[in-house]
Amino acid sequence: MIAAFGMYDRPETAAAHDTLWAGVRDHLRRGAISAPDHLTRGDLALMAGWVSPDLLISQTCSLPYRAKLADRVQIIATPDYALPNCPAGHYNSVYVARRGDGFRDLAAVAGQDFAYNEALSHSGWAAPWADHQARGLNLRPRLRTGSHHASALAVAQGRADYAAIDALTWDMITEYDDFAADLCVIDHTPTSPALPYVTALHRPLAPIYEALLQAITALDATTRKTLRLRGLIQISKTAYLDQPIPPLPDQQQNP
Repeated sequence: MIAAFGMYDRPETAAAHDTLWAGVRDHLRRGAISAPDHLTRGDLALMAGWVSPDLLISQTCSLPYRAKLADRVQIIATPDYALPNCPAGHYNSVYVARRGDGFRDLAAVAGQDFAYNEALSHSGWAAPWADHQARGLNLRPRLRTGSHHASALAVAQGRADYAAIDALTWDMITEYDDFAADLCVIDHTPTSPALPYVTALHRPLAPIYEALLQAITALDATTRKTLRLRGLIQISKTAYLDQPIPPLPDQQQNP
């Protein structure tokens, strides 16, 4: 079975995710529900695992959910990371640029070279696309990087002028990565529902939700701080599906 917390898993948070999973696993087993000993990492923590009938629990991005997964998985709940200026269970993206380049806000940098992580990323592509559209600003996706971390690094190294980074990922980058000192936040996208925990359609939803809730509630202070995880929020499926699906970056038509 597949159990994964891959969206915010990095070396500095791996042990905390293992602790969270141990709590979920043990609660499920006490309820006579089988659960793997250890978290799944690698490709099965992402799309390959989300579409697998072996999926027990994972966390997905809202764009893959509304574009490809809505009829293949069920939402367990949405994590609340208590992000600044975001309602509970919501997040946004921060626009980052290099310090010293003189970009003071999004309007100043729009039209320059934009780095994005994946075409199927809400925070790295869909949210900034919708935001640029709403503001009537030019968006030129020039560099696909493969991850938020790589997008931020590309801007710091001068390979792109700006990028939109998931706010929680950015918080971790500022804590763990020295290159963050070369970047500054110049703007934010509007908020949207955060990355939901999901399970396969055939799984019993209520006991998995309860196991996840109990495990989060029981986290020690250090683990909770590392994961930035305050609790769980119930957000409707409709709230995810109502968000627009953007064009592919290579199909983007600049205004």
